[in-house]
Amino acid sequence: MTEGTGRQLGTVGALSLSVTSSVAIVICNKALLTTFGFNFATTLTSWHLVVTFCSLHVARMLRFFEHKPFDSHTVTGFGLLNGISIGLLNLCLGFNSVGFYQMTKLAIIPCTVLLETVFLRKVFSRKIQMALFVLLLGVGIATVTDLQLNYLGSVLSILAIITTCVAQIMTNTIQKKFKVTSTQLLYQSCPYQAATLLISGPFLDGFLTKKKVFSFNYTSPVVAFIILSCLISVSVNFSTFLVIGKTSPVTYQVLGHLKTCLVLAFGYILLQNPFSWHNVFGIFVAIIGMGLYSFISIKETQQKAIESHSQSAQVAKDKETEPLINVDAGLNDLQNSSNKSPLWNRPGGAKDLEA
Repeated sequence: MTEGTGRQLGTVGALSLSVTSSVAIVICNKALLTTFGFNFATTLTSWHLVVTFCSLHVARMLRFFEHKPFDSHTVTGFGLLNGISIGLLNLCLGFNSVGFYQMTKLAIIPCTVLLETVFLRKVFSRKIQMALFVLLLGVGIATVTDLQLNYLGSVLSILAIITTCVAQIMTNTIQKKFKVTSTQLLYQSCPYQAATLLISGPFLDGFLTKKKVFSFNYTSPVVAFIILSCLISVSVNFSTFLVIGKTSPVTYQVLGHLKTCLVLAFGYILLQNPFSWHNVFGIFVAIIGMGLYSFISIKETQQKAIESHSQSAQVAKDKETEPLINVDAGLNDLQNSSNKSPLWNRPGGAKDLEA
């Protein structure tokens, strides 16, 4: 198996793990919310991160991965930013309609493209831009219903978009800059994310739901579903960092909209949720956009690999011819020196030798 094939299989595995675990945790959390009335999302996320860190710590002790410390300020800032972005997204949902919240999630892709273009000088081809437009159009048709605007909700949405985009871009750039794996980065940033949400979660959930998370009636089924949700979250958090590290923040967002479409389709088909034909049409358009994005991305990646291989071959060829040039230059120098008079026949030459 070649290195390129192994890398592609690793990427496919990361994408598959992300989709499977995300759909599973959505189903589990929906059961907690609708069946048992446990709608403390921020606090539940903090428990997810605590369990994820504990699982990674055990994996480290068993030497499943190597701990690689790096710049502490970067890790702290990154962890806090991730925790803040999660809290802002939950606030955004609390202060806005579901339709406007879906628009907020859709806006993350163009915002990420803009930030990467301006600050990282990344170039997105016209074909990629058109594929993303088709994708966003389809998801918008399938998910966006009402757009009730309010000032506070709009401000929270803007802040949620910016922090989420920056956090996901940092996930990719930090792994490449410091040469750390997704597991190493997640392990070091998890405590800061968890601490941020553990402190703010109960207050945030209490403000949004008018209930106290610790006074909730924790029956055995509720506890079982919370434990199941936390266990699935380990896979979700790991695959998130893995996908962004192996691909890009934009690809991860595209994958996120695929999950949304899968969850909607699951609800329509298996749970008999109510739907209209514009929902089905939107999902169909979104799938076309995802297919176009995947096809174009693969083509462009292959083209870049070919160009990179050609450049490397040219450099190697130049290096191979370099010694011949040096030899020719040396022969020319030798011939030129042979045409000159011997040192002892030049004026002052014998004096230099005697000295």
